[in-house]
Amino acid sequence: MGVVNITPDSFSDGGSFLAPEAAVSHARQLADEGADILDIGGESSRPGAAPVSDREELDRILPVLERIGDLCVSVDTRRPAVMKAALAAGASMINDIQALSEPYALEAVAASGCGVCLMHMKGQPATMQREPHYEDVVAEVKSFLREAVRKARFAGIGADRIVIDPGFGFGKT
Repeated sequence: MGVVNITPDSFSDGGSFLAPEAAVSHARQLADEGADILDIGGESSRPGAAPVSDREELDRILPVLERIGDLCVSVDTRRPAVMKAALAAGASMINDIQALSEPYALEAVAASGCGVCLMHMKGQPATMQREPHYEDVVAEVKSFLREAVRKARFAGIGADRIVIDPGFGFGKT
């Protein structure tokens, strides 16, 4: 998976791909280098990041998605409205740091037939690294992901469409 952060404050690239042309070029380069899936995101999820509006997130990702729709594209979002728009524009997968916990997120993904990555995160990006505490991090993350998968399956998302991510660095030290 190649990551293309279309944000001004990405933890990995410092905003190098905020311009659509730069993001498209980077995505195609990653695909040429062997990335099977391109994960694009329009909202930073780095520790301390502030949220953006649905509109701002869509304004960042849609111009890129429209130009790389011939590739397998995962959209990193936690918002059902963004999920629906991205899937309508050709995304193959949703990568959700909140594991489809927002109202209507399960329905947005279940109706589409796309793949989904369910991730564990403790807290929100703005606060998740402020002294995260667990009694047993492995057991708690495992329990959370097991329940997220159960809810996704109950909503009609087949097991063959689900990937899980323990969320290293997302509310963990």
